[in-house]
Amino acid sequence: MSVFIVLIACDAAQPSGQGTPTPKAPTRSAAVTAKPGSPSVAAGSSDHSITVAGTKRTFRLYRPANLSMSKPVPLVVMLHGALGDGRQAELAYGWNAEADRKGFVVAYPDGLLRSWVVSADCCGPSAHGGVDDVAFIRDMVANVSNQLPIDPARIYATGISNGGMLAYRLACDTTTFAAIGVVAGKQLGQCPAPAPISVIHVHGTGDDVVPYDGKAGKMNNDGQGLIPVKIDGGSVPDQIGKWRTIDRCGAPQTRTAGEVTTVLAHCPDGRDVELITIAGAGHQWPGGTPMPAVEQLLGLPPPSQALNATDSIWQFFSTHPRKR
Repeated sequence: MSVFIVLIACDAAQPSGQGTPTPKAPTRSAAVTAKPGSPSVAAGSSDHSITVAGTKRTFRLYRPANLSMSKPVPLVVMLHGALGDGRQAELAYGWNAEADRKGFVVAYPDGLLRSWVVSADCCGPSAHGGVDDVAFIRDMVANVSNQLPIDPARIYATGISNGGMLAYRLACDTTTFAAIGVVAGKQLGQCPAPAPISVIHVHGTGDDVVPYDGKAGKMNNDGQGLIPVKIDGGSVPDQIGKWRTIDRCGAPQTRTAGEVTTVLAHCPDGRDVELITIAGAGHQWPGGTPMPAVEQLLGLPPPSQALNATDSIWQFFSTHPRKR
């Protein structure tokens, strides 16, 4: 189990100032979309569940109290990393505060056994069990859209580490999302014919769990044993280059400010593919609050403060709706 524990490193962040969540009774999925002005979810944080392939799946939902439900609103799906969960992700990465400021709803799904299946060899105990996390997220989005007036052109997925890997899986296997945002993750498994989608990826060159250069990370076990972890697929810049090809982007433009280098390519239909590289940053959520005791225990660097990943990802999402 120690191999898998280190993958939670990026999730062991200090709460970002959100209030204590208020539990709500579970809800179930339905097939129709809520009309503007008729939300069935109270403001604040609430707990929900749906059944997918006979298994109960859970998630948390945050609806800002100051967000009008009189017209369709954006939805951000925040995917925790390995050994995290929705409640931890809600407290760790500042998305509730961002939603309050900018006006959108956030969903925080829970992976079974605290991990997401993104390939046959990754990640965690569920990887060899046939768990379909793509179906879960797709059904969760439908459930949320049944309860709140979600704009189908402004649905986004973001995640860290194993959660970022699932964001790529969603881009490969669905057309639900207008854009994805990945932090310290990679695309794993087959992705033969993805639809074009806007992508923003944030990664540190000092990440030794999901290495920027494509080498095997320190937790890699080639997908063997009870807790398979196989992280391959080439370097982060190479993977981003493939998405520029998928999106038929123009030549990328590069700019550097201190430790942060941004490579941005504009693509047809208003799409963009953006890679933000932070020199020396490790396997953490940039802009997170340092936790020295946890970092010392797990042998991890503190999160880089050279960039606020939440602000950067939302800024990208907010300017990339799906073209109708």
